[in-house]
Amino acid sequence: MAETAELPMADTTEMAAVHRVFRNALSDAPQLIGPASGDGERAELVGSYYDNVLRLLHVHHESEDELLTLRLVARGTPAEVEEITRIAAQHVSVRDDIEQAQARIDDFRGTPNVDSAAVLAGSLATLNASLVAHLDEEEANAMPIAAKYINVVEWGELPAHGMQNFTGDKLWLILGLIREQMSDEQRADMLAHMPPPLVEFWTATGEQLFNDYVSALRI
Repeated sequence: MAETAELPMADTTEMAAVHRVFRNALSDAPQLIGPASGDGERAELVGSYYDNVLRLLHVHHESEDELLTLRLVARGTPAEVEEITRIAAQHVSVRDDIEQAQARIDDFRGTPNVDSAAVLAGSLATLNASLVAHLDEEEANAMPIAAKYINVVEWGELPAHGMQNFTGDKLWLILGLIREQMSDEQRADMLAHMPPPLVEFWTATGEQLFNDYVSALRI
């Protein structure tokens, strides 16, 4: 316990890089979904992208609930605990919006037409509204509290939990999307803390898969 207590506190501002993955994906939805409405191959490309992003969002919130919120509730002042609990409770309504959007993604991938595209775009817009409000509060209010109580080792458990429990089919896409939002120093640190087999996969295959995928997605 003494060794843990002596560890430096985490740089919780790094959370904003992960949040930008969700902010960007949801704000880009109309431009990506519309042109795919009558094109089965492109609808599958776009649908798979959003399926993986939303699965990341789900496990991201799960990691926060299990590894961050519980620790802050145990360590914070009464006022801080109240604030952390309030913000964490927003995960419930956001989760409902995620589930609705995931169902619409499945519909769109199965029947890519103007109607399913419009319904999916509307569902992602609803999610965007609830999520952005939550992310704004988390970055402005929850992360400064976390910076007072969460050390670097505990903070490192968050991405590890996320990668281990991610249920999408394109982990390389998620790694690439997150790395896009990082500084060079943060990307180097990310590689330094990834399991060696994952580093080998990323450098040998994953990075090229990511580059090819987003090049096709963002035309």
